[in-house]
Amino acid sequence: MTDEAATAALFKVYEIIAHWINLKGNYKRLRQEGKKLKAIRDAIEAEITKDKITPATREWIAKAKMIESEVKDLKTKYKNEVGHPWRLVRIWAYPILGLEMKEKYSQVHRLWEEGNLKREELDAELPEPVRKRHAAKIEENSSLHMAVQDLLSFLEDEQIRRVGVWGTVGTGKTTIMQNLNNHEQVAKMFDIVIWVTVSKEWNVEKLQEAIMRRLKLDMECFGDIEENARRISEELKEKKYLLLLDEVQDFIDLNAVMEIHNNIDSRVVLASRSRCVCYDMEADELINLKRLSPADAWNMFQEKVGHPISSPLIKPIAEQVVKECDGLPLLIDRIGRAFRKKGKDASLWRDGLNRLRRWDRVKTEGMDEVLDFLKFCYDDLDGNKRDCFLYGALYPEECEIYIDYLLECWNAEGFIHDADELVDDTNAFRDARDKGHAILDALIDVSLLERSDKKKCVKMNKVLRKMALKISSESNGSKFLVKPCQGLQDFPDKKEWEDASRISLMDNQLCSLPEFLQCHHLSTLLLQRNNGLIAIPELFFDSMRNLRVLDLHGTGIESLPSSISNLISLKGMYLNSCTCLIQLPPNIRELVQLEVLDIRGTKLNLLQIGSLKWLKCLRISLSSFFRGIRTQRQFGSISTFVSLEEFCVDDDLSEQYWDEVLKIVMEEVVTLKKLTSLRFCFPTVDFLKLFVQRSPVWKNSFFTFQFCVGHQDNTYSQILESSDYPSYNSLKLVNGEGMHPVIAEVLKVTHAFKLVNHKGVSNLSDFGTNNMENMLVCSVEGGNEIRTIVCGDRMTNSVFKNLEVLHINNVSRLRSVCQGRIPHGSLAQLISLTLTKCPELKKIFSDGMIQQLPELQNLKVEECHQIEEIITESENLELEANALPRLKSLILIDLPKLRSIWVDDSLEWPSLQRVHISECHMLKRLPFNDVNAAKLRYVEGQQSWWEALEWEDDAFRESLQSILHFQIAQPQVCM
Repeated sequence: MTDEAATAALFKVYEIIAHWINLKGNYKRLRQEGKKLKAIRDAIEAEITKDKITPATREWIAKAKMIESEVKDLKTKYKNEVGHPWRLVRIWAYPILGLEMKEKYSQVHRLWEEGNLKREELDAELPEPVRKRHAAKIEENSSLHMAVQDLLSFLEDEQIRRVGVWGTVGTGKTTIMQNLNNHEQVAKMFDIVIWVTVSKEWNVEKLQEAIMRRLKLDMECFGDIEENARRISEELKEKKYLLLLDEVQDFIDLNAVMEIHNNIDSRVVLASRSRCVCYDMEADELINLKRLSPADAWNMFQEKVGHPISSPLIKPIAEQVVKECDGLPLLIDRIGRAFRKKGKDASLWRDGLNRLRRWDRVKTEGMDEVLDFLKFCYDDLDGNKRDCFLYGALYPEECEIYIDYLLECWNAEGFIHDADELVDDTNAFRDARDKGHAILDALIDVSLLERSDKKKCVKMNKVLRKMALKISSESNGSKFLVKPCQGLQDFPDKKEWEDASRISLMDNQLCSLPEFLQCHHLSTLLLQRNNGLIAIPELFFDSMRNLRVLDLHGTGIESLPSSISNLISLKGMYLNSCTCLIQLPPNIRELVQLEVLDIRGTKLNLLQIGSLKWLKCLRISLSSFFRGIRTQRQFGSISTFVSLEEFCVDDDLSEQYWDEVLKIVMEEVVTLKKLTSLRFCFPTVDFLKLFVQRSPVWKNSFFTFQFCVGHQDNTYSQILESSDYPSYNSLKLVNGEGMHPVIAEVLKVTHAFKLVNHKGVSNLSDFGTNNMENMLVCSVEGGNEIRTIVCGDRMTNSVFKNLEVLHINNVSRLRSVCQGRIPHGSLAQLISLTLTKCPELKKIFSDGMIQQLPELQNLKVEECHQIEEIITESENLELEANALPRLKSLILIDLPKLRSIWVDDSLEWPSLQRVHISECHMLKRLPFNDVNAAKLRYVEGQQSWWEALEWEDDAFRESLQSILHFQIAQPQVCM
């Protein structure tokens, strides 16, 4: 072999080795690039659905899949070559395979670069997890802040899928929702948050469109409702989402909108003016946003106004401005912005305050927008509901209006249409009252009226009242003259009242009335509680033929003028508490439309109203049956009131006159055939037996009653007045003894039961547990023979399974609430338990009783000096951690021996919000921590007690400082 040939051969060998090395490198690079391509293809396919894929992206994915297959083939080919490296026939193929790999690498790299760009484009097209919204700042520990915290807690609860936030316009619902949307905790909980503001003209398609745009679905493929719902559901099926629906006004079928039932891990929070809408939307929990507390309102106003409010010249005026805003966040916000512009000029602030107080009559900056919102709520009402709402403005600001009285006025005015067509004419008055309750509930549902702390009353907030007065002033047919509580001594001028349809001058200092009041359109005249008014001019009522409601109660009048006979349309007349009223004119019989008459607390007698046989509702004092009458034969006859549906007799007699009067009265009452409601006090059980046996209405399932058996001052106690429902049947036994069969019969249909100083029973079970299945409220007061409330011995069936409220007060020998283990299901609906002044009570939750109370929300124990443990450890050894899942309020007062609520922090307190502890100096530890009591919002106690508490977690102690409220020590009274 020549040198040239040897050199060429050697070079060929080097070339083969080089190709081998390049082949190995090309394979490695190709494999790595192929992995990158597959990764980005997988990412792109994971981020998009077939509903959102574009033709270009679809083509790129197809190319990527094809080239991935080609890379796989090259990998196989490479492994075959490498597996036989010294086959000479294959060695010559290395250069070709290496070049193929090199070219394929270039193709894969270019496709990867295209994919990388496409990935960036897709990231821009994908919906962001949370779209931040502009939200007003919420003060720490304010009521709005607490509402957001409550919502967060609900969102963490696996059992809660939907939450409703409701309240009137301007209470901060949207602010709450916006802050929830932006909360960092929400971003961690959910893959995506979807916000939709539901317009008044919403429909399923509009809602679907809003959601699809939020999800950035292809709107060119917008189809029918079912197809859209499928696309939304498909897009969200792998995601945990939060749907926030603001301003919901009607029921929305979310299954039709987005097949929401397919995703059990997601949540819905809706905000609405209506509580009913929240119920219709199947909300598991409700948050009622009410007006801000005075402190919260002031803090919010300070933030809006800024530095000027710190001036000593401005602050007193600013405090009055905040009062005018009545705790409505929306109004505080708008008014705060307007007053910020006034700087530190006190004259401008005073002018602004005066205008604000008269905003229903003068234009005021900041009010127009709020008024538009409020007017929207009013315009959304049906016609009769509008009239009922406006009528509430006749009463003073924040006045508590008795519901029964208000419904009677509505009915008298004709606002409750076609009431007598609801069933038949037999009980038209009751049917009207029932329909009135439905209207009232509707107004409460949209927060135009609100229930007061007295459950049988409602009230209207200041701002809504001003809006109602403004609306009435602009109405052609409903002019109001409203000046209550203004210290008026003289009747207003003629120009103010001559066109009025309703006049309210209650709670003034009127001493006289005009000789003649020419008000042909007047339908309501409210003059109550003008104590100095002692006479009504003889012709005063001459032109009031359309008057329907006349309220003179609490005035000093001694008689009514003969012109009262002109009130031929009058339906409701209230003369109660007119303590000097002794005479009615004979022509009172001309009031043929009169349905409601209240003469309690007057000096009138039954004979004077005997001609009004068509009355539907009569309220009278027991003394009126014989006042001024010398013989029993001269008693007026109740039996002549053949249309009477509601009869109330207040006891104002001493015990010595009872028997002689009540026997005659009862003989008359049992003849009334149309009674639907009776409030009466029976001196003995025998009188009650007489009524039950002889009254034709007793067996009527719609008949309601408030009975007292036995004599005691202040007969109708607070338990009857605090009932949530006006249809509660109430029975009170006072100073009685043992168990009478008629009591058992009445108990079977009783909802509220009070036992006072009763003898001959050792527990409520002695009345027969089967007789108390319908009982909702129970109160036991006084007596020294009761040892326990429920005796579980030998019981097999659940007891008190519908009881919601249990009050025990001043029961001197009470040892326990329950004795023995009570059957499962007993006390299962108990919401509130109060124990007061029971000196021998040692056990509350004994014998596993606590496991029976899943609904308990309020627990109060006061002046029970032997109590050492709230939950007795020795009798609750197998206690589940979530024993009191709904307890919200815990109040412990004057328990000198109390050492423990529970032995440690092993229990969960998932709903606990308020703890009040006073005069419990031996209680050194609290069973709470930042995990088991996450909803705790308010802690009240004495500073000395708080400082003596022992803590395992100092950080938790510090966290409670912001919600801690110290009691102000009461000064000692020196006798």
